[in-house]
Amino acid sequence: MRLLLDLGNTRLKWAVQGHSPAWLAHGALDWQDDIGAVLADAWASVPRPAGVIAASVVDSVRESQVATAAQQVFALAPYWLRTPASACGVSNAYAEPQRLGVDRFLAMVAAHAAHRAPCVLASAGTALALDALMADGRHLGGLIAPGVRLMQQSLLDATARVRPQRPGAILELADNTADAVTSGCWQAAAALIERFTTHMLPLLGAAPTLILDGGDAPQLASLLSLPSQLARDSVLRGLALWADGHIELLPTV
Repeated sequence: MRLLLDLGNTRLKWAVQGHSPAWLAHGALDWQDDIGAVLADAWASVPRPAGVIAASVVDSVRESQVATAAQQVFALAPYWLRTPASACGVSNAYAEPQRLGVDRFLAMVAAHAAHRAPCVLASAGTALALDALMADGRHLGGLIAPGVRLMQQSLLDATARVRPQRPGAILELADNTADAVTSGCWQAAAALIERFTTHMLPLLGAAPTLILDGGDAPQLASLLSLPSQLARDSVLRGLALWADGHIELLPTV
């Protein structure tokens, strides 16, 4: 049994991996000052795992807070997975492999294991990350853009008169600022996903499976004209696959 950790920009997600495909326990929480105490409460009823494996895209301060919590609750130090050049049948397109976010790499590991087909992955959270993956596991590269909410906030921060008085609706044509800002940002994200997917078709050799994950994925899926699949916990599932294939590298208890 292992405790898997996904330290994302907005949230920390965790899952207890046993022998069955389903998680034995799982949870998610927003980053906050007393993260150690919150984790201690969340893990109070979790049996002591044999190891803790973590994937992180956050700073060393937050990593240290999580490591301290794991040490206090389970007397275990996390194994921090950093992005490899290749693993689990997926090869990293980056010339400097460690510069690809480990969350993107693990999502590709999960997609490759599930589909064995050309895929486009769209992770829709704080950032919108897009990746193209060949059927044989070769990563062709990708794009990173602001996520929908970050786009909206950047627009508000950079303008003096764009000040919506209420949350906006997503429309084809807006006749007020609130709806115009909301609609423009959501449609921009959807358009980028569709453009990327369409332009990858010749390189991938076949129509790719479009996989969406992240907090904004369901809303974006409803705006797309292309067929798509929603995924959940892609980073954790990729991390579980990596752990299964690299057990010899993990610390023993």
